[in-house]
Amino acid sequence: MSEKRNTTQFLVTGALIAAAYVGLTFLSNVFSLAYGPIQFRLSEVLTLLPIFTPAAIPGVTVGCFIANITSFNAVDMIFGTAATFVAALLTYALRKITFKGLPLLAMLPPVIVNAVVIGLELAFFFLPGGYSFWGFIISGAEVGLGELAVCYALGIPFYLIVKKHNIFKKIS
Repeated sequence: MSEKRNTTQFLVTGALIAAAYVGLTFLSNVFSLAYGPIQFRLSEVLTLLPIFTPAAIPGVTVGCFIANITSFNAVDMIFGTAATFVAALLTYALRKITFKGLPLLAMLPPVIVNAVVIGLELAFFFLPGGYSFWGFIISGAEVGLGELAVCYALGIPFYLIVKKHNIFKKIS
């Protein structure tokens, strides 16, 4: 396959993932679950796609940035996007470690990174009365539990479907 075709496929794959991330975040926002202390972004299931393709790293990062623009919150645009980028890199790095055929460890970075980064973001910038350690713990736990539900309860079936249908092998 030519280098130009590889680059085009990479860009198109990343763009499609970004668009899907934005759309799923907006769908989550219809139910007030995309922004704030309690988050259950359906789009976060896409943070598992670096397991299948490195094109997902810029895809989910750009998708997160675009979705966070609508929060009208510069802090979230910066730190939320950075958290997604770091989590995507770690997911990609851990993709080959499996337990009973499942990359369970690779599903953990979005949970941990978002719990810490978004928990700190909420504790420093959005809690009444300013930062407190317990505010961070509570905010981080709320964000982390939402991420855990998405990345494992939805993520495992999502992973199995993507793997079964060989979606990313067909385009690479």
